[in-house]
Amino acid sequence: MSVFTTVTVDQLQHWLKNYALGTLVDLKGIAAGIENTNYFVTTTQGRYVLTLFEKLTARELPFYLNLMAHLACAGVPCPAPVANLGNTYLGELNGKPASLVTRLDGADISQPTATDCAKVGEVLARIHVAGQSYAAQMDNPRGPDWWRSIAPAIVPFLSADGAKLLRDEVAWQDARATNALPRGAIHADLFRDNVLFYKDNVAGVIDFYFACTGALLYDVAITVNDWCLQDDGQLDPGRAAALLTGYHAVRPFTVAERDAWTTLLRAGALRFWVSRLYDLHLPRAGELTHAKDPAHFQRLLRTHIANQHALPQLP
Repeated sequence: MSVFTTVTVDQLQHWLKNYALGTLVDLKGIAAGIENTNYFVTTTQGRYVLTLFEKLTARELPFYLNLMAHLACAGVPCPAPVANLGNTYLGELNGKPASLVTRLDGADISQPTATDCAKVGEVLARIHVAGQSYAAQMDNPRGPDWWRSIAPAIVPFLSADGAKLLRDEVAWQDARATNALPRGAIHADLFRDNVLFYKDNVAGVIDFYFACTGALLYDVAITVNDWCLQDDGQLDPGRAAALLTGYHAVRPFTVAERDAWTTLLRAGALRFWVSRLYDLHLPRAGELTHAKDPAHFQRLLRTHIANQHALPQLP
């Protein structure tokens, strides 16, 4: 179970005195946490998720919590942070920054259909449209500046072919200008396990703790790279077309985005390849990240490069 900081019933009952949520009924640890400690909390007023942040600091967290509140108020299906009696979303529990958000129904799906992908594209576009009025800004902590700076430290762990691929792709991305693309608040991690479905509809988008300010198309590329990927490592044309069409119906793509689409698909693969290499080979002392296989995104990047002229196109 991925509960890194233990919270007892007595501790939570005391902490909940800072909230107008009634009395505690149930407390249950969530096994799926990767970087944070999460619990399901039920009170006489409703169902919530308690998160104790093991890595993010109290200074960083308002961007994420306020974004979730902003999106929830705009009708986006996402957890809504719960304010305490001091009218703030963030508190401290057992020495860690902590927050409560509403618990959503539904479950993630591992084998999405084209119809599912269309609904994911639509909700991603709704996030981007609503995020245009979110004033706070945060640079992508794992964007081009980061992967450029960390690449030399990763190269020694790679084969000669892998090292060449990394160097060449970083240089290729550096030569492409994407700063003029439409920008705003992005989720930046909309993988299958971060979308909940209930009765065949999107019931919630969760885990906004990689959100940042960036190119909206980059968020689309990250999403397509996961939701539309076949077992053989190729993008499924039908699912990709459905996701992109669903998105386009809510927020139409621009001409500049069509021109940059291949670049951003490759950038999305590069970002997660470098991140997984970093988490595997260069974890920070005490970091709780569970390292995932970097080879998955290395293969995807190679596939995108090889199929550059046959990749699914924007509507």
